[in-house]
Amino acid sequence: MQATTQLLHSIPVDAQTGAIAVPIYQTSTFVQDAPGVNKGFDYSRTNNPTRQVLEKIVAKLEGGKVAAAFASGLAAIDAVIKLLESGDEIIAVDDIYGGAYRLFEKVYKKFGIRVTYVDTTDLGAINRAITSKTKLIWIESPTNPTLKISDIEAIAAIANRYRILLCVDNTFASPVLQQPLLAGADIVVHSATKYIGGHSDVIAGLVITKDEDLGAQIKFYQNACGAVLGPFDSFLLIRGLETLHLRITQHCRNADLLARYLTAHPLVDKVYYPGLPDHPNYETARKQQKDFGGIVSFSLKTDTEEAATSFVTNTRLFHLAESLGGVKSLVSHPASMTHKSIDAEVRKKAGVTDSLIRLSVGLEDARDLISDIETALAITGATIQKTGEKRKQAVPENC
Repeated sequence: MQATTQLLHSIPVDAQTGAIAVPIYQTSTFVQDAPGVNKGFDYSRTNNPTRQVLEKIVAKLEGGKVAAAFASGLAAIDAVIKLLESGDEIIAVDDIYGGAYRLFEKVYKKFGIRVTYVDTTDLGAINRAITSKTKLIWIESPTNPTLKISDIEAIAAIANRYRILLCVDNTFASPVLQQPLLAGADIVVHSATKYIGGHSDVIAGLVITKDEDLGAQIKFYQNACGAVLGPFDSFLLIRGLETLHLRITQHCRNADLLARYLTAHPLVDKVYYPGLPDHPNYETARKQQKDFGGIVSFSLKTDTEEAATSFVTNTRLFHLAESLGGVKSLVSHPASMTHKSIDAEVRKKAGVTDSLIRLSVGLEDARDLISDIETALAITGATIQKTGEKRKQAVPENC
């Protein structure tokens, strides 16, 4: 059975009523037959029928044993870090999501958990960073926002050799394009707010584990700490999953067309898209992904925040907003938005320059999206020229 068919038919028909949509069990508690005797549910923080259906679908979709749904992507990340103890160390990708960096550096650092950031596309760098205290390798592939691709299978081999957990943030690829657990990872996390939800109307996170014991630990923290996903939000994710394959196919198609357009534009300095043959990790992406994703980032030849701001405030179809993965196209300026919490020097070293722009390519007609980008770049070019002329006039001539 093909993956699309399998996903659609893994969403159960309600046994009691025959409802083809999963019912929303909007209840906090459940009546018990006797103390401790119930129908599998006692309190919705611990378990809820709607959330349980979602978790079973996602575990199967990622090729894992256990899934846990959380109130946000960061709550999902937080649950994974709770597997560690004071004194443990993490090796994390250098081009990391700003929220994860903030959680590592501003929350868990004070509890004695140290993080070393390396370019995880360099296997030698990972090996050199490992110490006797390293307990977790944390990667995003593709990364946010410069779209580096790490070799999951090769990193999993390193992690296995040293008995270190490997966690992959699979948000950008989604389980449609890659399944890190099948490549050897131990844990997968998602900001399900993005492609899994797909409609920019829910905040959610997911953790999926390769084995039952690790999953039981995550489920313990899900219940003990309480950052659970509610029944209605669980329903929204199930609804989003029904069209995931179709959406991802169109996201990828549009992103590829836009990336190729941008590479030829005279104002564009560099295009970050793993589907371009000159991307440094193109061969790795071809090996481990079914397609190249719906995110395109690019930098301008005039590397200033002013130039980037001109572009992101002059698009009409690309709405300036946080987040990604929805049906409508979005644009963001990582240095002042998603990655603002990262120190400027660290940010720039990872490639997040002042003029870097990230596009979340939606499901609109690609011709309209290209036209929108063309107009915004024309305005940006005129703005850069005017700024240059003003600066030139402000400099006095030598006597």
